[in-house]
Amino acid sequence: MNEPMTGPGGGPEGAPEQGGPATGGPLGVERAATGRPEVDEVLRRLADADHLAVEEHLAVYEDVHGGLREALAALDARPGPPPPAGPPGHGGRPAAAPE
Repeated sequence: MNEPMTGPGGGPEGAPEQGGPATGGPLGVERAATGRPEVDEVLRRLADADHLAVEEHLAVYEDVHGGLREALAALDARPGPPPPAGPPGHGGRPAAAPE
């Protein structure tokens, strides 16, 4: 009558299945390409966490986070149109000589 309850994996209820977050195994999450090669390269670094001890995951996540922040900052730093020209004699241009 006091049989242990079993979870979906056949083990004790609440026991994690093979792999996954509780066992530190690879999660097997596929990442879709973003269309931005620099971002895709940073996100590929997440796969490194699959092969590291849980204590070492933070360094990978911080590295990825930093790379994504740099990619976002680069979007803001893209050159735009040149600034409008100021009045003659300003902006490094000599003033026109009166005729």
